Formats: sequence, C-alpha cells, structure tokens
Amino acid sequence: MVSVAAANEHKRVDHPLKKSFLRWQCLTRQMMMRDNQGRPDDAITPAVLLAGSKEPLGHIITILNKADGHSLVPEMQHMLRKTNDPAQVRDAALQFLSETYFQKASEFSDILTSTFPPGSEGATTIRRANGCVLLFEAYGQSWELDCKVWRLIAPNPLFEATLAHNRLFNPALPDETVVLGFEPDWDKSNMSA
Repeated sequence: MVSVAAANEHKRVDHPLKKSFLRWQCLTRQMMMRDNQGRPDDAITPAVLLAGSKEPLGHIITILNKADGHSLVPEMQHMLRKTNDPAQVRDAALQFLSETYFQKASEFSDILTSTFPPGSEGATTIRRANGCVLLFEAYGQSWELDCKVWRLIAPNPLFEATLAHNRLFNPALPDETVVLGFEPDWDKSNMSA
C-alpha cells in the first residue's frame, strides 16, 4: 500500500503543469542568456502576491536550479576561482549557461529560489505570509504558481546553487545573503496562453 505522502510526492513529481512550466522556463532562460546577455526579463521576474493580498508586493528575480544528481555547482565555483576579473567570469557564465545548461527540463528542481540583501524586510514579509503566488507573464503565457516559501541556509543544495549562480554575475554577493525557496503546489497553480 502506498502512503499518502508517497502518493502526493509522486503527483508533485509527475504533474503535467510542472513539466510544462519547467520546459517554458528552460526555453526562456536559454533565450535570455543567448539573446539578452543574461539580463533578467519578465519570464524570470514574477510579481509576488502574498496570501490574502490583492496587490503584488513587487517583483523578484528567480533562479531555476538543477535538481540533486544534476548539480553543476562545482563548475560554477571553478569559474569564480579561475579569475578575479568579473567581466571574464560573466563571459564564461554566459557561455556556460547559453550552451546546454537549460537543454533538459527534467534535470531541474521545481523549487525556484531568489536572493535578498541581508536583513531584507521584503524577504521577512514574504516568509511570514505563510505562502504566496508567483505571477509570471511573458511571451504570451501567464503562470500563477501557488507556493510555500522556505528560508534556505547552507548546506542546503538549493542555497549553495543559488549563491554560486548569482555570484557569476555579482561576485561581491555577501555570505549573509538571504535565499528564499518557492515550492509550487501544482494542484493549486495554473497557466493560460
């Protein structure tokens, strides 16, 4: 007999909306790296709607991280150690992320992450809201992801991956950076085209 928790995990892993969202995110992120020099666009900067609120708190930049078993954090950390020149690190990161990194949506976690400055009131507000909806609107598609919010700390692999990724573009990112994880409930989320 399958436990309720195991059945829910299977449902979360195989949910068709999750698969569609991850494919869309991989495609839009690859385009962003190739065509926009890695500058964030609407596809990765959702509005944050807190539980019980009608107006968005603001927009955040989200990171799509590889799932356990597919992590490339050591490669990102190597790029950072290879040179002290931020421009060279950025160029290497753009090449790395625009080639094959986003090719296989099945290699990614559906838990999106975002960084906030140390002591961020916005991060505290989001964390205390007991959930939020991330509203993505780009390239003719709209996504509403109903999410649980987690504060991630080391040695969580998503925390480590988020810092490694963001340091490729901002090597001065402080160690005290706040990282939040947004875990979608796919049964409460939706998409429209």
